[in-house]
Parts: sequence; structure tokens; C-alpha cells
Amino acid sequence: MAGLTAVDASVLIAFLDGSDAHHQAAVDALIAIEQFTVDPITLAEVLVHPVRIGQEHDVLARLQAIGMQISQTPQNGVALARIRAETGLKMPDCIVVALGRRQAGEVLSFDRRVGAASER
Repeated sequence: MAGLTAVDASVLIAFLDGSDAHHQAAVDALIAIEQFTVDPITLAEVLVHPVRIGQEHDVLARLQAIGMQISQTPQNGVALARIRAETGLKMPDCIVVALGRRQAGEVLSFDRRVGAASER
């Protein structure tokens, strides 16, 4: 995949959890893209469990080591509302779609609805 890819929480959670059904697919996909971007809200979703067990710094370092960049571009409320109205996706998913459309060009998600919305 060329260029920067916006990655959904589902992919990062699967990457981090070896028992997840999508673990190997997540590992393969993240190796293939080498560098990716996440919105801070998406990262927060991923870090909920690691925070609960006191491993957030280790997980953050691990994700950065495989090419994660945290987007610093503020979200556009109108664009998010438009995506939500058009797709019916939940707001965290709208954020990933918006990031893909605005900054990355591609979205990696195990949620088919997110993938379909990002292609529109």
C-alpha cells in the first residue's frame, strides 16, 4: 500500500492481542504498510485496557516502534457530522473515516462498514 494509512482501533487491538481472531491479519497488514496514522481518539480506545493494567507506556512504545504516527490535525465537526449522517457509523468510526479522507487516503479496519464508508 502506498502512502499513509489511517488505522482503526480494531486493527490495533487485534495486533496487540495474540488471541484475537484477526491477530495475524493485523500483524501482516501493519508490516505491509510500515507507517500509519491514528487519531488521538482512536488511540485512546486502544489504550483503555493497557491503562487498566498499567501497561499504556509499553503499548504506546510498541505501536510507535511499528510505525504509528498520531495525527495532530484537528477534526472538522461538520465533516464528522456529514459522515455520521451519511453512514450511520458511530462517532469513533467516523473519526477514522474522516482521517482517512483528509490526511491518509486509505483506511485499514476489520469493520466492513468503516471500509465501505472510507471508499465513498
